[in-house]
This record gives sequence, structure tokens and C-alpha cells, in this order.
Amino acid sequence: MIIKDKEFDIYLNISQIEDRISEIGHQISNDYSHSTPLFIGILNGSFMFASQLFKNLSIQAEISFIKLSSYKNLTSSGEVTQLLGLNETIFQRDVIILEDIVDTGTTMVQLLATMDELGPKSVEIATLLYKPGAMVEKLDLKYVGFEIPDRFVIGYGLDYDGLGRNLSDIYQLKL
Repeated sequence: MIIKDKEFDIYLNISQIEDRISEIGHQISNDYSHSTPLFIGILNGSFMFASQLFKNLSIQAEISFIKLSSYKNLTSSGEVTQLLGLNETIFQRDVIILEDIVDTGTTMVQLLATMDELGPKSVEIATLLYKPGAMVEKLDLKYVGFEIPDRFVIGYGLDYDGLGRNLSDIYQLKL
């Protein structure tokens, strides 16, 4: 698969992705059976993960989205810019942040600090992909779809300069 000037190989197919998201949905449903959590999806990348996860929940839940950015081309800039804010109150709510990928952890640490100031009852993180080899911040990731190597990936909501989000499989940058 070629996107712009880069070549990618398939890494995870749609069946693997959907099976794992189903498992996460069941786990969250069990963990929050006596609550109505607010899911906060991080745009743009988490929209496919959020959609599939919601189809697999058996609890009442709400969802909202915020838009953050820390990437330029293939690497994290280290600076997070909040582009679209949260409209719902999270005070004394159980909140689950939905992220497409956690790599350095910089974006999430900054987001968690902001959320903590708003007084939620609890905040957990659900991420489709996690790159432990790229992590520079300490984070507790309660729900992880797949641990992957520290290589650039696209597809299933993840992009390379805005392209590739529509791919139903996840592809890895070819070495």
C-alpha cells in the first residue's frame, strides 16, 4: 500500500481489530455495569475505534469528542493544541478517554491534567493501539487493544498527513 511517498504493509486486519474491540466493550460493560460513563473520543483518529466500541457496549453510556493535535508528518511535535473543546460537564462523572494510539504519552498526560481540574469521579483510558517502546510519560492504560512496535501505522482512523484514515485494516510503515 502506498500513501503519498511512503509504503506500508498490512499489520492488523479488520477481523482482528473488531474482535479485540468487542472484548474491550464487554470488559468496559462489566466494569461500569452500575454507572453511565461519559466516553470522550479524541478526534480525528479515534472515530472508528469509538464507533465500533459503542456497538459492543451493553450499558448506558454517553459520548462526546474533542480534537487535539500533536503530530506533524510522521512524528509527534511534543506540543498539544486543543482545537475543539468539551461541551459536557465531567464533574463527578466516570470518564473513559478513547484514543486511537498512545505512543509518547505526551498528549494524554496534558489531557489528563486538564480533565483533573474539572473534577471527574474517575478517568480511565481506552486505546486501540499502544507503543510501549515510544512511551516517555508514565500512564495507566486500563484498556489496550494491541501493543505494537515503535513503527508508524495508518488505517482504521489513523492517518499519514490526513490520508489513510478510511482503510479498514491497520498498516505499518515498511522498513
